[in-house]
Amino acid sequence: MAEENFFEKVYAIARQIPYGKVTSYGAIAKALGTARSARMVGWAMNACHNMDDVPAHRVVNRKGLLTGKHHFDGTNLMQQLLENEGIKVVNNQIVDFDKHFWQPEIGL
Repeated sequence: MAEENFFEKVYAIARQIPYGKVTSYGAIAKALGTARSARMVGWAMNACHNMDDVPAHRVVNRKGLLTGKHHFDGTNLMQQLLENEGIKVVNNQIVDFDKHFWQPEIGL
């Protein structure tokens, strides 16, 4: 099934996000050569909440907003996980987003 294959490619990139860094749904989509599929990347992140090896908390929207936070158990788990990695979050937004942003390689 094509969707499962796409999700696995998304997870492969998410697993590469370094500790203390974040990337965006769109950056992952662009790296996969499917720049218009940021929403599908979001669905993949939502579907991986039982996969401990996929750091979904490190994937945010293009402005640094924690748009996926309601998919984590507990109200502030996504923020807590990021803050544990040294990333400051205020009002659901990453402070110094550009400093923490990790750009995946295109064509992975």
